[in-house]
Amino acid sequence: MKDYHIIYEDNHLLIVNKRAGILVQGDSTGDRTLTDVLKDYIKEKYQKPGAVFLHPVHRLDRPVSGLVVFARTSKALERMMELFRKREIQKTYWAVTRRKPDPTKGKLTHWLLKNEAKNTTTAYDYPEDKAQKAELNYKLLGKINLYYLIEVEPLTGRPHQIRVQLATLGCPIRGDIKYGYDRPNPDGSINLHARRLYFIHPIKKTPIICKAAVPNNPFWEEFLELDTEEVKEKNLDHLYE
Repeated sequence: MKDYHIIYEDNHLLIVNKRAGILVQGDSTGDRTLTDVLKDYIKEKYQKPGAVFLHPVHRLDRPVSGLVVFARTSKALERMMELFRKREIQKTYWAVTRRKPDPTKGKLTHWLLKNEAKNTTTAYDYPEDKAQKAELNYKLLGKINLYYLIEVEPLTGRPHQIRVQLATLGCPIRGDIKYGYDRPNPDGSINLHARRLYFIHPIKKTPIICKAAVPNNPFWEEFLELDTEEVKEKNLDHLYE
């Protein structure tokens, strides 16, 4: 299985669909990262001597698949981080759970506290010392067999945010034993996928709509029939899949 598929590439940005299981950035395991793999790709493709500048603009947890944005220049990195900070990037995730969310759509607000030693996040319903406010919108897209597909739009970008907030709603993500699901997926992934991104290119000022194919396995592919997104004709020029 390939570590990534390129969705969008220019002189400023590289956006890929990552497979579940690969780290975006280094951690204590010392395992090879997606950043390393993509630096090699750029070095080879453009015959670049010396060190390659490539920096992830945001993170995606190791067991999660989907879209990751990398900056190819420091200017692009600075401007993309500003877009994230101002919440001018619209991110949409798909999450599969075994429990139906109640209510079926809404907004979740919690205060999250990360335990770095255990690499887990705790959600509180009220402001807690050092905890960061986390917000997301969600809606149920439908049910396939025994599982529900939830579309999630995080409004903030906190560690493990979607995982812990859905678990707090009583809907742990399939395979996510860290946050209460009863058994792991055989490949160690969890059924959370960064499906879509929409933003205005920070240098070119054109709209960018990216869409990541779900992981190549029969379980995920069944949920494609629940995709309700309509991309209008006028937006087709800006769609990258």
